[in-house]
Amino acid sequence: MNDTAQWIVLMGFVVSFSLFFLAVILNQSTVVGQTTAEAVSEFPKEDIRGVRTALLQSNMYWASVNDQTNIRLDIENISLTRQNAVIRIYAPISVNDTYWLYPIHYNNGVTEYNERWKFP
Repeated sequence: MNDTAQWIVLMGFVVSFSLFFLAVILNQSTVVGQTTAEAVSEFPKEDIRGVRTALLQSNMYWASVNDQTNIRLDIENISLTRQNAVIRIYAPISVNDTYWLYPIHYNNGVTEYNERWKFP
């Protein structure tokens, strides 16, 4: 028997198995990095800014209670039909009679975002 040849074959199997194992690990890390990057790029930043802009332009602070309800419903319905996103703008909360907080909830099926928009 030739012991040297057996060691060469055994080391070939060890190196082959090691390369295969490293290739699997690298493949998995690439997939994780890709899905993380896609999740960041799918964050609907402009849609949320659009909701805030609609709130600011609607002058909800100066409107009556019925008008505020109608404005909220209009913004929620438009966002549902145009952006396929569920938006809830809850009743404003007064903070020490100095400013108002408007809680906003955004959900498009992928991203869920909550914010309290401050109105002076």
